[in-house]
Amino acid sequence: MQKDIQRVLISQQQLQSRITELAEQVSAEYAGKNPVFVGVLKGVVMFFGDFVKQVSVPCQIDFMCISSYSGTDSTGKMQVKMDLSTDIRDRHVVIVEDIFDTGNSLSYTYDYLLAMKPASLKIVTLLDKPERRKPGVTVKADYTGFVIPNEFVVGYGMDYNEYYRNLPFIGILKPEVYM
Repeated sequence: MQKDIQRVLISQQQLQSRITELAEQVSAEYAGKNPVFVGVLKGVVMFFGDFVKQVSVPCQIDFMCISSYSGTDSTGKMQVKMDLSTDIRDRHVVIVEDIFDTGNSLSYTYDYLLAMKPASLKIVTLLDKPERRKPGVTVKADYTGFVIPNEFVVGYGMDYNEYYRNLPFIGILKPEVYM
């Protein structure tokens, strides 16, 4: 796998340091609020685990899976593949995402959860790639780990064709691998 990486964008140490900072920020804001952290699968798994382990306030966790893909091709239509098991009505909810890219899936997720009438709804994302944002996307991340360039990144949960998720860093994939 290492041979397919053009360069390491964010090291394991940088990830852990920034995740600690994010968890401290979120813990301070949600003290006494018993938030529900909603991880959007699959890419968020590594970040979600490291993040919630460092949250210092009582909380609950849940997961959902939203996809617009059939195989490796995007259908353009969002679909909930796995829904929450927690009732979030009147709860403080934080969506935990691996990457805020075009904004299509995050906008869909935000609107979907907002319809469930939470007391509040915010977003924490590990990576933000603003150059890829689609026109008309109005949702914004409340907490961001790293703003990154428009490069194809893998590792730390993010994949190409379901591979590279287990890399302990975030790397830029060589173009010849995915072209």
